[in-house]
Amino acid sequence: MEYRVSIIMGIYNCENTLDEAIQSLLDQTNQQWKLIMCDDGSKDNTYKKAKSYAEQYENIILIQNDKNMGLNYTLNHCLEYVDTEYVARMDADDISLLTRLEKEINFLDDHHEYAIVSTPMIYFDEHGDFRVGKGNGEVIKSDFIKGTPFCHAPCMVRSEAYRKVKGYTVAEKLLRVEDYHLWYKMYLYGYRGYNLKEPLYKMRDDRDAKNRRKYKYRINALFYQKNPAWIRKVEGCIFFCIDALFRKNYNKIIRKKNLYFHTGYENIC
Repeated sequence: MEYRVSIIMGIYNCENTLDEAIQSLLDQTNQQWKLIMCDDGSKDNTYKKAKSYAEQYENIILIQNDKNMGLNYTLNHCLEYVDTEYVARMDADDISLLTRLEKEINFLDDHHEYAIVSTPMIYFDEHGDFRVGKGNGEVIKSDFIKGTPFCHAPCMVRSEAYRKVKGYTVAEKLLRVEDYHLWYKMYLYGYRGYNLKEPLYKMRDDRDAKNRRKYKYRINALFYQKNPAWIRKVEGCIFFCIDALFRKNYNKIIRKKNLYFHTGYENIC
């Protein structure tokens, strides 16, 4: 079978949820996929369970980090094994709905102007679904000011875009916001993306998880996604200035500066 998409999945201490995640892929209406799992130093039976799937299915690949390295490094390790046109993400405790891969592949096949497609997520826990996200269509540069413009786990991306930006940036300050930085880099290189309106992915979440995040993760998220308006405006200005310089278009800098700094921050950029 010709595989169209490589699904990259970092796995860590997820022996209790891995079966359900992989089964949701085995049930997909489009089976032109391979799964690349990288174990990031699990302390439970995650690696053993993943190995049993790799031994049973030729389209499931298992690799392993020498030690716990974090998500960005782990996903880059997975990317080294990608040889397909598209790359999809998935987490080991989530569920891809039946038509997820089919609809994302079809979208990228039909819309060559986009390199990224994602979908809203349905959030669930042991008590059932408790929230449904919304998709807002095409993502434009100004959407970055509001926060990360795509859901990371259900995304599908053209492999060439990952190669162009050299994958994920490995840095402690990017923990928990690796997706925001990835999209930022791709948009700087001219790639564009789209959010489907139909939820095609279920994310296992804790209704109180945000309150228990480690302090440094909360700070990272605060800076990149929940920062005060003036900081977001600075980031927006920097984004558009760099983008304009890439194209040597001074007028574009002026227009964007006026758009984002009309409230008293004109001298920052």
